Amino acid sequence: MNNNLLWILGAYLLGSIPTGLLLGKLYGIDVRKEGSGNIGATNLYRTVGRKVGIMTLVGDCLKGLLPVILAWKLGLLEPMQAWIGLAAFCGHVFSVFLLFKGGKGVATALGVFLALSPLAVLGALAVFILLVAIWRYISLGSIVAAAVMPLIIWFRPHSIELLIATALISAIVIIKHHTNINRLIAGTESKFKA
Repeated sequence: MNNNLLWILGAYLLGSIPTGLLLGKLYGIDVRKEGSGNIGATNLYRTVGRKVGIMTLVGDCLKGLLPVILAWKLGLLEPMQAWIGLAAFCGHVFSVFLLFKGGKGVATALGVFLALSPLAVLGALAVFILLVAIWRYISLGSIVAAAVMPLIIWFRPHSIELLIATALISAIVIIKHHTNINRLIAGTESKFKA
């Protein structure tokens, strides 16, 4: 098998590990049946507690960060790093271990972009923090940060592959938040409580 395909498959499988579901089970709950039903950090934070929410956030972030960092360390160029990051992200969102279901991908995307473009992360993170501080909606901050990330990448010198991967990740994150968008419009979305 082609080495590039092995990298992509390995990144996808790593991304597919359902961190939040596994951590929830350690605490005796199936997080898919609690709160929003999502396996991501926000739902773990709300249903199991701050510590487990943070552990989930870190674990999901590492799934995106580690394969891209390893690829970089081994000399793979940015275009291949971008596809590896996209594969890890898709593993989280469409996990082979959960019948191609999964989380919304925000933390895994964060890990991918921390490796690929940390300065772009700073811009998107500033948008996220500002929106959450003003309106207290994690989902709103996530959606808008995802939407601005391709714009930030566009204005920095990067490969076309990174721009394409960024646009795909952004679109998937926004689509996966469709129920949150409906609740935001209806005024029924849960606000974040620190």
